[in-house]
Amino acid sequence: MSSRKILVTSALPYANGPIHLGHLVEYIQTDIWVRFQKQCGHTCHYVCADDAHGTAIMLKAQEEKIEPEQLIEQVAKDHIADFNDFSVAFDHYHSTHSDENRELSAQIYKQLRDKDLIATRTITQLFDPEKNMFLPDRFIKGECPRCGAADQHGDNCEVCSATYSPSDLKNPVSAVSGATPVEKSSLHYFFKLPEFTDMLKEWTHAGHLQPEMANKIDEWLTTGLEEWDISRDAPYFGFEIPDAPGKYFYVWLDAPIGYMASFQALCDREGLDFDEYWKSASDTELYHFIGKDIINFHALFWPAMLSGAGYKTPNGVFAHGFLTIDGHKMSKSRGTFITARQYLDHLKSEHLRYYFAARLNNGVDDLDMSFDDFTQRINSDLVGKVVNIASRCSGFIKKRGDNTLSENCCEPELFRSFVNAQFEIAGSYETREYAKAMRKIMELADQANQYIDEKKPWVIAKDSERNQELIEICSMGINLFRILMAYLRPVLPETAIATEQFLNIDAQSWPTDTKPLVDHVINTFNPLMMRVNKDDIDAMLGIEKEIKQEEAPKAEVISQPSTQPEKTIVTPEIQQDEPLAEIIDYKDFTKIDLRVVKIVKAEQVKGTKKLLKLTLDLGGETRQVFAGIKTAYAPEDLEGSLTVMVANLKPRKMRFGVSEGMVLAAGPGGSDIFLLEPDEGAKPGMRIQ
Repeated sequence: MSSRKILVTSALPYANGPIHLGHLVEYIQTDIWVRFQKQCGHTCHYVCADDAHGTAIMLKAQEEKIEPEQLIEQVAKDHIADFNDFSVAFDHYHSTHSDENRELSAQIYKQLRDKDLIATRTITQLFDPEKNMFLPDRFIKGECPRCGAADQHGDNCEVCSATYSPSDLKNPVSAVSGATPVEKSSLHYFFKLPEFTDMLKEWTHAGHLQPEMANKIDEWLTTGLEEWDISRDAPYFGFEIPDAPGKYFYVWLDAPIGYMASFQALCDREGLDFDEYWKSASDTELYHFIGKDIINFHALFWPAMLSGAGYKTPNGVFAHGFLTIDGHKMSKSRGTFITARQYLDHLKSEHLRYYFAARLNNGVDDLDMSFDDFTQRINSDLVGKVVNIASRCSGFIKKRGDNTLSENCCEPELFRSFVNAQFEIAGSYETREYAKAMRKIMELADQANQYIDEKKPWVIAKDSERNQELIEICSMGINLFRILMAYLRPVLPETAIATEQFLNIDAQSWPTDTKPLVDHVINTFNPLMMRVNKDDIDAMLGIEKEIKQEEAPKAEVISQPSTQPEKTIVTPEIQQDEPLAEIIDYKDFTKIDLRVVKIVKAEQVKGTKKLLKLTLDLGGETRQVFAGIKTAYAPEDLEGSLTVMVANLKPRKMRFGVSEGMVLAAGPGGSDIFLLEPDEGAKPGMRIQ
């Protein structure tokens, strides 16, 4: 595979609000693609920046009684923190309010001006007499001239979808001051976009756009392009146009140039050659990931500006659709406007990365996020299929093989089939068909689990003379898991790193010719992925549940014959000594799901005399349980041991946290409480029949 030189950008988030899940569709989509390219050994740079100019920034700063520079600085910190916590790995993140952008914007403008591609003429706009400022369309409201709907913006009606000029609005008012706007004339600067009609017709149909977007651009090209207004009057937060005092570049002129400016800053830091990536004769690759709503800026104005100024045009502009939540647009009133930080306060970032990957293709259809589907995909695919493979095999390798994999690969054809899947999966990543890639990876995970099910290592483990066979089977499982995680590395970077630490290997490149690990020492397995809990989703969505009782219910007790000491089944919360209050039917008893678990961590619970908080590994899935066994066990004595839990109890919220099941113990109480121990060879997640 020959090495490529690639520059990638995502659309610039506006610097007047937080990152939300709708934004993250794009940044996660881009980051996955970039990580894939880097994993394949290509030189790939990913840059972005805050879009920091415009009237909205200026007015919000005024509202908060701070300078615009203070506002965008604070917003930038919040944006960067959110991106970092979602593992969106920019090579450089910048701001359009930067020296690099000021210089490049002025330079490109002068190049266009000197080629007679800039025109000036006087236009009439609505003006706020109280604020002494011209009003952008979005800051004018009134009644729709077509249907009469009230409170519509100055350029289009959200009720009947009509488009119009702000001067056509009935009873217009300034959204800034509430004053009635007046008409006022001003000199404006225009980019001569129509002169690029032929160039744009050729460019838009040369494979640089998705078919849907090329067809959309055709609508503008067919009706005829108009000159583009690139200036705004003071007061305005942005860059002054050279030789035009009081005139500022419209935010959409310097925003895409912000891609170049961010890369320029990266070049200055890393010693890269800016011209190698941006000059018109460059053979490097340039790709933009954007939302479909800004395709006109990126597929008309931007390539025309670049061409006119002597720079290379993009190799690809990849648009995506909008995100809806359970069938609805993101809305604060509906509770479906979810910020990145709101999500992170309750759920894991990699869960969202995988969910988006499992749903994204290379089209522009909207993506609907169902939290039921989200829960099912994470718990079934990642926890139940992929991580489960390592969990099922690692315990046997540790106990019976001293954490050392077998000296040979017992199923070379199966291993090779996993490696050969690289071509199909790589093709899907390259073309942004992530959902197709995830389906193929999960098919492989099913094959790996089927292999383990057929070989039944837990049965073989009962025969000490078959120890070598046991280690070979489990080593095979570990090697298949390794390949799966190599394929998932672009989507799950944190889990991939934890996997590499577990496997005691370097960062995995794309498995073009991967050999199995043989006679190789691995480390002790720790849970790699936690299940999604519905309570956490409800908490994120602000759904409050009535909790009538903070503490857990009293424990159920099985009374023994009077000739024997009374034994107690201890609930996760607290031990009691009361007789069983109700006889249950055998069919009800069979509903209980008893599973082997490994106690990964045990902790004291402050303010209680009998409770320990246990972190349990249920075959790659982690559960938290509170158990009333503190009088019999010290936390350090429990960690690493196996026991049995009731795995299908409804989680219960307590004063000190959520308990997600029940561990089983017996005994009269006090220091005489005994956790149930499974048979030798049992592994976490195994069901007790």
